[in-house]
Amino acid sequence: MKQILINTQQHCQFINIDRQVQQVVREANVNRGMCQLFVPHTTAAITINENADPDVVRDVIKVLDKLVPWGADYTHTEGNSAAHVKASLLGFSETVFIEEGRLDLGTWQSLYFCEFDGPRTRKLMINVLATG
Repeated sequence: MKQILINTQQHCQFINIDRQVQQVVREANVNRGMCQLFVPHTTAAITINENADPDVVRDVIKVLDKLVPWGADYTHTEGNSAAHVKASLLGFSETVFIEEGRLDLGTWQSLYFCEFDGPRTRKLMINVLATG
């Protein structure tokens, strides 16, 4: 298992992490297998989405902001309830297959670390497993 740190720069931000994750896969020297990713935070998430048009990520953030507004009347009193809900909606883990030593993502797919309560220094746990 490998841990990488991600320094977020904004309150709400999607960061393409393809390069960092592919580097971990390369270091593991696995030709075929699975790459498991886990975010050990309750106000951050991980997702897979389109990488060709940055407006897609902007639209996802816009929809999440409408569904889960920051200033709504939440019971949790720390002031970051919206971040907890958004992270729960997107999820804290992803699994990607590895083929020929590379992440087997679709043509337009990328891995995104999703910050909802930044800026902060965050952890991402990566586990690379070899399969037959």
